[in-house]
Amino acid sequence: MSNPFPLGEISIETFLREYWQKKPLVIRNAIPDFQCPVDADELAGLACEQDIESRLIAFDPSADKWHMEQGPFEESRFASLPEKNWTLLVQAVDHWVPEAHALLRQFNFIPNWRIDDLMISYAVQGGGVGPHYDNYDVFLIQAQGTRRWEFGGHYDEHSPRRDDAPVMILPEWQAETSVELNPGDLLYLPPRIGHNGVTTTDDCITCSVGFRAPATHEMLRSFTDELGEQIGHDERYEDPDLTISEDAGVISDEAIDRAHQMLLNHLQDKQRFREWFGRFVTEPKYTEQQIDSDDEVNSDELIEFFENEGVLLINEGSRLAWSGSDAETNFFADGQSYSLKTQASICLAKHLCEYLPLTAETIDIADAQSVALVCTLLQRGLLYSETDIDEDEA
Repeated sequence: MSNPFPLGEISIETFLREYWQKKPLVIRNAIPDFQCPVDADELAGLACEQDIESRLIAFDPSADKWHMEQGPFEESRFASLPEKNWTLLVQAVDHWVPEAHALLRQFNFIPNWRIDDLMISYAVQGGGVGPHYDNYDVFLIQAQGTRRWEFGGHYDEHSPRRDDAPVMILPEWQAETSVELNPGDLLYLPPRIGHNGVTTTDDCITCSVGFRAPATHEMLRSFTDELGEQIGHDERYEDPDLTISEDAGVISDEAIDRAHQMLLNHLQDKQRFREWFGRFVTEPKYTEQQIDSDDEVNSDELIEFFENEGVLLINEGSRLAWSGSDAETNFFADGQSYSLKTQASICLAKHLCEYLPLTAETIDIADAQSVALVCTLLQRGLLYSETDIDEDEA
């Protein structure tokens, strides 16, 4: 299977086998005639919005100092910036711009739950964020202007870093490779590969497709916290076969094994883990933006909406995934789990995970579980319509 977009002439199989989480890759003209989802003015406008995460990073080479400001910004701030050495970064542009979300979906050869967001940066000559590494994979797509990327070497939390910088900067930086990306070119970097991007022209725009990589300590803490809430307080350590001990101070190997097995019995409950993991990895990027609708969606109104050729769209910021079998599937949506047991609802969940519009052709309105699921997702704001569902003309 070959995929000309967005990997150029490299097939998905070749990329996953030889490069994914293994080594960097530069693809020239990976996306011919690439059109950025936003221009510089639109990006600056997003950075002025209260609900959108943005940063302004500047470097003073004469003083060897980095400076970072968090958005939102006033429009006047951009007029007062110097001519060189600054970068504007806006996170999760895919949440707010449908065209940006469409670009992110082009990378769906990686599972949904692994994809984080589309960050877009604008920089003038000399702009960058300094040499650093990320704990996740990233695709860097040059959209406008040119940027020189230096990369190479593996780094981790024990690597030296500058304590006087507001962002993570690697002070002992020696690049192994240097390339200049032009519009349409792509650079893939696996986790913990050091890299440094420096803009070589004005009006430089770079799109960054980032991925999620749950940390082991975070998963362990979250899962065991949930187990602790679910396990009854009366479940205790027991030793009915206790025998006399020659040393009252010793914790025997038998006691260690017994206590260890008590915990393992809960940790090895795969279905419980499946339900927790799906909720954990689909938690929304910005939980404070979750707003449930005050208007309940009636199933009869929903059915009438679809019968009148209504179309539902998926909120661009939603995180959707599924796991299970044809007999029973867990559908995960923004940190909540839904157990689906009808074939119609399972097919619906898989369709939703492709982020495609929902129409009468893609939902079985005779299936009560499918209709109930859609009503719930509408109530939670994960689905929306450009017209009111209870309108007669809908």
